Amino acid sequence: MKIKDAEILIIPGYTNSGPDHWQSRWQARMETARRVEQAAWSKPVCEDWVARVREEIDRASRPVVLIGHSLGIAAAVHAVQDGSRVEKVRGGFFVAPPEVDNPKVRPKHLMTFGPYPRNPLPFPSFVIASRNDSFSSFEKAEEIADAWGSFFVDAGHSGHINAESGHGPWPEGLMVFAKFMKRI
Repeated sequence: MKIKDAEILIIPGYTNSGPDHWQSRWQARMETARRVEQAAWSKPVCEDWVARVREEIDRASRPVVLIGHSLGIAAAVHAVQDGSRVEKVRGGFFVAPPEVDNPKVRPKHLMTFGPYPRNPLPFPSFVIASRNDSFSSFEKAEEIADAWGSFFVDAGHSGHINAESGHGPWPEGLMVFAKFMKRI
């Protein structure tokens, strides 16, 4: 599938993705991309975030590809678990999934999004995780990717794969995303 043939939904995590974040940069480069805006970026409520993702999927007039980062992944996965959007969503590209069921991970808002659904996702998906992400252990990310039937990508020691960890434009990620799009 070509990017121009899909509606790319950018789903940021906790506190949104700033202008230097790879999600914001990709959104600016992809003509068919739009951000799923949340009412409360710094005080996320799972039900509200999930509802916004569902609204944006329902609004789409073309096949949908989800690009989730961090807590945006949890909102996206919860949004598609009811099965009603299976025909619209063609793929999920998920980067740095946080441990939403670990009481030691901060901020505590993450726990309201857990646990992750464990059903296989009804569309092709990639999960990219770092070995030193402060919001998730590598093993937990690998475990959830396996449960979802996702292709798992080891990003090495890359932190939370955001602007703060040096992943502004993140050209390597964009190359992986392009390969992902060719597969769906």
